Formats: sequence, C-alpha cells, structure tokens
Amino acid sequence: MATRYEELKQAISDYGEAAMENLVRCKGFGKAVVSGFPAWLGCPPEQVTTVPPGGQFDPRRDYGEAAFSYHNQPVIRLEPIIFGICVAVQNVEDSGALWLRTAIRVEVTGDTFDVFVANQPVVHIALDYEGKLDPVYEAIHKELMQVFKTQLAEFNDSRYERGIGFFVAPEEATAK
Repeated sequence: MATRYEELKQAISDYGEAAMENLVRCKGFGKAVVSGFPAWLGCPPEQVTTVPPGGQFDPRRDYGEAAFSYHNQPVIRLEPIIFGICVAVQNVEDSGALWLRTAIRVEVTGDTFDVFVANQPVVHIALDYEGKLDPVYEAIHKELMQVFKTQLAEFNDSRYERGIGFFVAPEEATAK
C-alpha cells in the first residue's frame, strides 16, 4: 500500500510527463503550421517566420525556441503554448514590406488541439494533424485580413468626418 507521500510523488511524476508531452506536441504543431502556411498562402517560404507572440520583434531574425511561450521558463508547466507567426508582405508601390504578426495559442484537449488565432473562434484539429491544417491557415488569414478591414471601415465611416476634435485658433498659434 502506497503512502500519501508516494501518492504525491506519483502525481508529480504524472504531471511532469503530461507537461512534457504537451510541450512537445504543441511545439511540433506550431512548427508544422509555420512551415506549411507559405504554400497555403502562395508565397515564398522566407515570407513566413515564427516570432515571439508579443513585444518587439524582427521578422528577419531566426528566433528558434524563443518564439514560443515556454522559452526561458524555469519550469515546464502543463499549460497552452503560445507563439507568433509573421508574414512579410511586399509593398506594391515600392521595395518595402509590411510585417503582419498574430499570436496563436495551442493546447491539447483530449484527442485534439484547441487552436486560438487571436480573435478568431477556436479551431479544433486532430492530434494527427498532417494534411489537416487548412482550418488553422484560414483562421490566420482571416485574422490578418480583419486588421485591414477594421481600419478601412473606421477610416471610411462618415460618422468620423465631423467627429469631436480640437484645433488651434489662429491667435493662439501666433501667441507662442
């Protein structure tokens, strides 16, 4: 008969195994999403990179493990893994590019990955995801497109033409 202490040790061992399995599965899933997205999108592979999900980033840098939320964590936890995906879109007018980034959160729930792409509805993907990532790619594309649609809608909304604002009266401008 196991002591209560031995039960605790077994629970910790089980947790550690589950946390490591979750990390390995989610990391593999994230790398598969990033490596398959360029072909789905129809762009060269170098236009899509893995980047940190938040904060400053350089899309030309290879972040490797640093693009994933578990990087620099002193302890592996049984928690969702978050990473960023960046798409560099060449400008039509010049030789520059716009870098679009969105965060993706992945967690294993039973026999599926629950995938959250920023503000999009959750996408459920089987743990055997090979050849089944189109719904994730569609969610990423929709999220990136939504950024521009929202900004354009606000810009073109006639309610903003006569919105509240402040201006400097000519006598105030010359009084400086």
